[in-house]
Amino acid sequence: MLSKKDIIALNAEFDKGVVVNESGLDLAADASQKSRNWLTAAALLIRAVLIGRVFVGGNKRTAAVIIMLYCELNGLLYDGQKAANVVVNILKKNITEIKTIERMVRDVAE
Repeated sequence: MLSKKDIIALNAEFDKGVVVNESGLDLAADASQKSRNWLTAAALLIRAVLIGRVFVGGNKRTAAVIIMLYCELNGLLYDGQKAANVVVNILKKNITEIKTIERMVRDVAE
C-alpha cells in the first residue's frame, strides 16, 4: 500500500511535491491504508489526487502512476495508455464514485 509520503514522493518526480489540499490527502491515505481491497485503496487515492487536486501540479501524472503501481504491487500487467485514459475520463466525467473508479482501474490490468 502507498503511504502519504509515497504519494508526495511520486508527485515530486513530476512536479514539486507541494501539497495544497493536505486534509484531502490525509483522509484518502488513511482510508486506503485501512482498506483490505487494493482496488478500493487505489481508488481512494486516485479520487483524492484528481478530484481533490491535492498537489499544485502533476495531479494527472501522479494518479496514472498510482494506477500502474497498484497493478504492479498486485502482480498484474497493465496498459500504461489505458491508465492515462482512465485519468482523463475520471476528470472529464467528474467521476467521484469509488466503485466506478475501482472498475475503471481494474480494466487497466491486462
